[in-house]
Amino acid sequence: MPVIAPMPAARPARISNQRDGAEDVVAAGTTVDHLTETYRAHYRSLLGLAALLLDDTASCEDVVQEAFIRVHSARKRVRDPEKTLAYLRQTVVNLSRSALRRRILGLKLLSKPMPDMASAEEGAYDQLERDSLIKAMKGLQRRQREVLVLRYFADMTEAQVAETLGISLGSVKAYGSRGIAALRLAMGEPA
Repeated sequence: MPVIAPMPAARPARISNQRDGAEDVVAAGTTVDHLTETYRAHYRSLLGLAALLLDDTASCEDVVQEAFIRVHSARKRVRDPEKTLAYLRQTVVNLSRSALRRRILGLKLLSKPMPDMASAEEGAYDQLERDSLIKAMKGLQRRQREVLVLRYFADMTEAQVAETLGISLGSVKAYGSRGIAALRLAMGEPA
């Protein structure tokens, strides 16, 4: 796992107060040290979040690394260091969406069909059940899938999901409820 090397924290910028000539201290944003600690503490959880939205490990690692790079580049705009993780989660979700869009475009341009199912040697009962769940998840609307992944697989509260996706709490509840109902129907369980 690559590590972002900590650099000395930047000093807060000083802006002179026009009224009385005094200087006020302005927050310089998230420091590199804070971002490094966030990286060490939350890399695996963000990788898991990307893994639930994407389907291969290499893309997940790329998405998470790109998220840290982007937040690192824009760290002075993150005024509240407590929101660094929220910015990272949002960036991972957005980059996962972009990766999926690129794949869909690539599949449209590619004439070869993708295999429908894994070989029989790889499948045990759990694997088949997981495959059917993944297939059912892919059949959901994008927002329903995102809400369910963040709520149940990333173990976020409804408020955290709403903040991460930039939607209202009521929308999170509605997408979650409809998504679960659609999953039950797709998996052949009674509603």
